[in-house]
Amino acid sequence: MKIVICGAGQVGFGIAERLAAEQNDVCVIDTQPELIRRVRDTLDVRGIVGHGSYPDVLEEAGAKEADMLIAVTLHDEINMIACQVAYSLFKVPTKIARVRSQMYLQPHYMDLFSRDHLPIDVIISPEIEVGEMVLRRIAVPGAMDVVPFADGNIIMLAIECLEECPVINTPLAQLTDLFPNLPSIVVGVSRNNRLFIPHSDDQLIAGDLAYVVTTKDQVRRTLVLFGHEKKEANRIVIAGGGNIGLYVARQLEKRGSATRVKLIESNRERAIDIADELSSTVVLNGSALDQKLLHEADIDQADLMVTLTNDDQVNILSAVIAKRLGCKANLVLLNSPTYHDFASTLGIDAQVNPRSVTVSKVLQHVRRGRIRAVHNVQNGAAEILEAEALETSPLVGASLRELDLPEGMRIGAVYRDGQPVTPSGSLRIKPKDRVVIFALRDAVRQVEQLFRVSLEFFV
Repeated sequence: MKIVICGAGQVGFGIAERLAAEQNDVCVIDTQPELIRRVRDTLDVRGIVGHGSYPDVLEEAGAKEADMLIAVTLHDEINMIACQVAYSLFKVPTKIARVRSQMYLQPHYMDLFSRDHLPIDVIISPEIEVGEMVLRRIAVPGAMDVVPFADGNIIMLAIECLEECPVINTPLAQLTDLFPNLPSIVVGVSRNNRLFIPHSDDQLIAGDLAYVVTTKDQVRRTLVLFGHEKKEANRIVIAGGGNIGLYVARQLEKRGSATRVKLIESNRERAIDIADELSSTVVLNGSALDQKLLHEADIDQADLMVTLTNDDQVNILSAVIAKRLGCKANLVLLNSPTYHDFASTLGIDAQVNPRSVTVSKVLQHVRRGRIRAVHNVQNGAAEILEAEALETSPLVGASLRELDLPEGMRIGAVYRDGQPVTPSGSLRIKPKDRVVIFALRDAVRQVEQLFRVSLEFFV
């Protein structure tokens, strides 16, 4: 595919890095020469210094032949105009825009993005996507990652295997025998910085990060089986009253949660504004690094500290201070990949990566075939995909044990007629089944081929 990306910041760079690795023809546009220089020096892509909404810049980037334009600059208006120019002048088929301001996303304004007005095919709101991920992590304590598929009926959990984990040092095949009614499948394992798909005779060991696919109603039982019996947080302190922090606090109130929330915002005017918007959340004005303010927020009685400011260092330090003052656990928003690998050594229990969330959303629309959802794992080392089986798919008809599936993929669940189905050797995939698959990087293209419409479909 030929793809033009407007914006070379962390999100744009991450998208370009992933797409270039898959041999796509990528051109990145940004107004800052140093960002374009980094793109050119690091990635196998073209880079152009200029405004992504200018027709001459888009033309130089190859918009006339582009299959897709992805606008992820820091400015909503530039992203929207870039999509409009790409459509009106260059007829780019697919246009994706990052829109951060929630004012544009009000339901009664959504007609703004129709083909007759601003022709944007896909709108990505990082604040909403990241906010939802934070809410899932709050609702499922003990999991390092929580991703829903099949309308929320199938869940992927990333679970750390601790020393006291009951399932370690046991062949995975035996787990099925020991818990025959548990629809949980270990589809991937990360061990010593190596991600692999386990076989039935493999064993989990302490320190592993297991990727497990299960049904919505068996999430708690699965976590208990892996030794994580943590209760959902009832007292939460949120650091940062920006769009994400406000969204999380507002959603906790809307969902009628019994959770008691206190929110710390450093900007006085912003603190006053969000205090007016929220009903039951206590809003405090000041720095999340101020121990006196943390004591005022009763941090020693808190179950969870969630740090969602725009400063990674503030997020890390305030989360560490909170735990030392008595908070039971923390969840940290980290934008820079620099901190991801060693955050746990600093006392960070869990982290959220906004770039990964946005990249996953984009990949869903880059993938060919009937791909309904994509989740990026470990900076592209693997993906978890939900795909719809077609009548012409090679998956349909034969039993799973008869299929010659690629080595780098594992089917975790099937969603059929509104019900989850646990995969077994005798299961036969039917047309319109929604299949959840864990695929290593090298197997993703093969997964796409399994779910593409073949030529005979039109004969």
